Amino acid sequence: MKKIIQSLPFRLAVAMLAGIGAGLVANQTVMQVVITLQNLLGAVIMFTIPLIIIGFIAPSITKLGSNASTLLGIALLLAYLSSVGASLFSVASGYAILPHLHIENVAGDHRPLPEMLFDLRIPPLMPVMSALCFSILIGVAATWRRAGRIIAALDEFQGIVLLIVTRIIIPILPFFIACTFCTLFYEGVITKHLPVFLAVILLVMVGHFIWISLLYLLAGVYAKKNPFRVLRHYGPAYMTAVGTMSSAATLPVALSCAQKSDALRRDMIDFGIPLFANIHLCGSVLTETFFVMAVSQTLYGSLPPLSSLVLFSILLGIFAIGAPGVPGGTVMASLGLIVNVLGFDASGTALMLTIFALQDSFGTACNVTSDGALTLILSRYSSRRGEEVT
Repeated sequence: MKKIIQSLPFRLAVAMLAGIGAGLVANQTVMQVVITLQNLLGAVIMFTIPLIIIGFIAPSITKLGSNASTLLGIALLLAYLSSVGASLFSVASGYAILPHLHIENVAGDHRPLPEMLFDLRIPPLMPVMSALCFSILIGVAATWRRAGRIIAALDEFQGIVLLIVTRIIIPILPFFIACTFCTLFYEGVITKHLPVFLAVILLVMVGHFIWISLLYLLAGVYAKKNPFRVLRHYGPAYMTAVGTMSSAATLPVALSCAQKSDALRRDMIDFGIPLFANIHLCGSVLTETFFVMAVSQTLYGSLPPLSSLVLFSILLGIFAIGAPGVPGGTVMASLGLIVNVLGFDASGTALMLTIFALQDSFGTACNVTSDGALTLILSRYSSRRGEEVT
């Protein structure tokens, strides 16, 4: 019970309920304090986004590049294609399903907010795309140069950013989300749409199972082996991921599950499972894409343009490879994309953070379970090429 109470989904759920209750009874004086706090916390969160991008993508590139090989390149390509494919699958599903859920536009139907007590602006050090470009270039160049001191500094910076995320950003998220829901319900926004969002979460979970099935089917066809020989062992790993919300914490169980399969090469298990645990986030990507469409329809009255969603999906696959291994890491790392590519404001990003975190454990479980399919592909590829990991 103590673990449940201390978990992020529980705290976010409590914050959401507290914000809803406060928003229904708050007066203008209270709301002045609330929206001022919301603006301040949102500014702090947005300030950290470029730091998160640099802190996780650049060190990830140096670590992968230091052991560069054909298998590594194939593994990266598989993880990226799976994530982008999951996102595009989500886009297609969103366009097919969301218009039929009769989500009404609530953008102009709300009570006006009072003015903030003060407006403290904290601009990020650089735009999100600059941070992404810098991360890729510095990571690749440091690997080519074998710049040990730079690589060590990037690793140290990653640790610092992880502390910022875990000790500052994650703890303030419940307060930010409480303020946001207080604002939304004071205005009257999304009051009629809570059942719709519960339906959206269930639809995303169905999408996870469809994508897992598709990956294992493709892996089985390529490897010319029954994919169920791998999938049937992944039950404990799936349940562990649901409970921990962490691919890293699930890694020992995932390795144990994979080692029980006679369809996977042992060297590919030792190489692929830990690697994919850090770079393959198809379930989280699928979830985020579907949710941004649902939130856009709810708050802004329409789905994002197809061109924007395609660009979002392509870039999101890159962000997923370097996302921090913390609850909600994928959506945290890609907040810049949500804001810059899709045009979300503070209310939209807060709503995204909330509904994403409430089901994050199932996205993680999809990530972990899908790793077995990609490892099956690696096993077949390496056997055909006669390659081994040393």
